[in-house]
Amino acid sequence: MVKDNDQGTAANLPFLALSAPGFSTKSGAVFAAREQHWCARTPLGLAVLSYDHVGRLLRDRRLRQGSYAWPQSQNAQGSFAAFWQRSVISQEGAGHKQLRQVALAALDEGFILSLVPAFDAIAQRLCDGLKTRRECEFQCDFALPFSGQAICVLLNLPLRTWQSVARDASTLGLAMGLNYKTHEDEVNAACDRLMHLADQLIGSAERGEDREGLAARLIGAAQKFPKIGRQELLDLIVILIFGGVDTTRSQLGFLMALFDRHPMQWQALKCDPSLVPNAIEEAIRAWPTTTWVTREATESFVYDGVEIAKGTTLHLLVHVSAKDPALGPLPEFDITAKQRRHHGFGGGAHHCLGHFVARTDMASALRALVVALEDFEIIGTPRYLADSGNTSPEVLPLAYRLAPDV
Repeated sequence: MVKDNDQGTAANLPFLALSAPGFSTKSGAVFAAREQHWCARTPLGLAVLSYDHVGRLLRDRRLRQGSYAWPQSQNAQGSFAAFWQRSVISQEGAGHKQLRQVALAALDEGFILSLVPAFDAIAQRLCDGLKTRRECEFQCDFALPFSGQAICVLLNLPLRTWQSVARDASTLGLAMGLNYKTHEDEVNAACDRLMHLADQLIGSAERGEDREGLAARLIGAAQKFPKIGRQELLDLIVILIFGGVDTTRSQLGFLMALFDRHPMQWQALKCDPSLVPNAIEEAIRAWPTTTWVTREATESFVYDGVEIAKGTTLHLLVHVSAKDPALGPLPEFDITAKQRRHHGFGGGAHHCLGHFVARTDMASALRALVVALEDFEIIGTPRYLADSGNTSPEVLPLAYRLAPDV
């Protein structure tokens, strides 16, 4: 907790109802709070609002990853809560470092780039399906099947299995919401199925039946670390499936929603496809699927005038920080401009393990879409999850014109 009797600290900090239903990190209240202070009180701890403070605190060694305590805070019971406590997300220190080294070795740049032709082929097939119509529900017809099939490529699974893998990964995402308990049974069932899949993948690699997929690479990388056993490898596979499907699916939807608001940016991309990587970075800055990253203080300390006691939870609002006026005049969305590095993938010791996978497969998707579609617009009523925690488009209906050469 933060002491209320300190001049200029908690008693004078603005307040944000972070846990209120429908709370949005895009709300006027959030931007008004940032004008008052770099930090705000919330029912769940402190919210950090400025770009510089978020960047520095992500790397502050007096803080640990905070979402390890989320299942406990929700009184979670069952297999998901146990998995979350074991996973790399909840580990710190030497054990965490070793798990990251194994994962990063398995996901090295050369391996991920070798998958680009397969990612491209998936995106092209899905675009071929769009050619038979002039309208689609983008999340269902492109974003979800693309992200599900891309994770199958990573795991060296048959593409036909994508639906069950993607469905279970998306179900795990329900565990990150404030209404977790209402979904607990389905979350636990999805976790069990993904753990069984991971067990099959590791078994196949151990028998030499799969020498090219992620499981085989994880086994090879783990040989340097005797303390990392089979369960740790299973947990790594499940966490990578969870993050891989949800991040790509959600961020592709937000990317298209941003282009709908800024159609000239779509035309700029069509004229210069080399802008694809910057378009992805700009979408994560402008409308990230992860709106805040959580840390917890492991000791008491004073930070820029605010006394933070051991155990305090800090929510680093990465979306708000990317809109900080201290960064200068900022467009809502401009793929032709280079902006300061966003914090959409976190930072420090817990920087997202799959960031290069996400950037690479989304680039394949966007390259195919910009060739296939001359222009498009959102029709009907799109539906989005609240702009808090992990968010996503739920329904994104599009009407489009095919490019003349398609």
